[in-house]
Amino acid sequence: MTEHSEEGTFFRSRKFTDWPTVKEALIAKEIGGVFILAPMAMQLVADGIPIKVVYLGHRDGTAIVVGKDSNIHEFKDLAGKVVAIPSRYANQNVLMHKMMRENGMDEDSIELRELPPPEHPIALQSGSIDGYIVGEPFAAKAELDGYGRVLYQTKDIWKDFISCVLVVRDDLIESDRELVQELVSGIAKSGMWLDQDPAHRMDAAEVTAKNYYFQSPELLKYVLSKPVDRVKYTRLTPLRDDFNEIMELAYEIGVLSRRVEFEEYADDSFAMAASKEPWALDLLPRDEDRKVNQ
Repeated sequence: MTEHSEEGTFFRSRKFTDWPTVKEALIAKEIGGVFILAPMAMQLVADGIPIKVVYLGHRDGTAIVVGKDSNIHEFKDLAGKVVAIPSRYANQNVLMHKMMRENGMDEDSIELRELPPPEHPIALQSGSIDGYIVGEPFAAKAELDGYGRVLYQTKDIWKDFISCVLVVRDDLIESDRELVQELVSGIAKSGMWLDQDPAHRMDAAEVTAKNYYFQSPELLKYVLSKPVDRVKYTRLTPLRDDFNEIMELAYEIGVLSRRVEFEEYADDSFAMAASKEPWALDLLPRDEDRKVNQ
């Protein structure tokens, strides 16, 4: 939902606590856009749901967490263990399979159990799982509360890891491109502001903790500063090579019912337009070997 004024459009946010509800709200057109799991967005398109990925939610910002006093010190130690994932359609699930392959492990050597993200820390503390992989702030919660430790930050095992993406319904893109552009540009500008100054992250933690996450400001400040690149909010243009890698891996492990072409589910034109704004910095990748979509 939106409200319009001379200062710009006010986009009403809606909080979800599990992925199936997000999916159903999008299909039912209760929402025009949503941050959703990257492989889930691909599968929705494969199922005929007309949406497009227009921007990324962030890069990195996910960790594999295990019990503080456990004997798990490297990935191979997870063999025979139970690890929670947010959803089979999560890129966290894809990453676990990718890591099992890279470590020469059978892909059923770890029991991957789907749990809603808020339940991950509770399950670890109770001993019903041996570890979990999830996005922040739930990864940091067990660490900050003293019963969990980070085994790996995804930034250290899959560079520029993508978890959530911003998708918008095709009918909204067709009927009101200017509105979608305003949304993408606003998110891009706020991300740039966050990454420009660590003090901005502390201010954002105070606001989002009270009004959106309903978590303690201390937890979000920890997520946004320990270390400061734990989660990044710039260079969030959807890139073909990134998504092709995710798509291929997801298809190989049976998450996707078919291979999905980039053009079917992604539209980078809004991110590209935002990158040309006078205020824009770091909206595109810095690495010379990473190509912007043609």
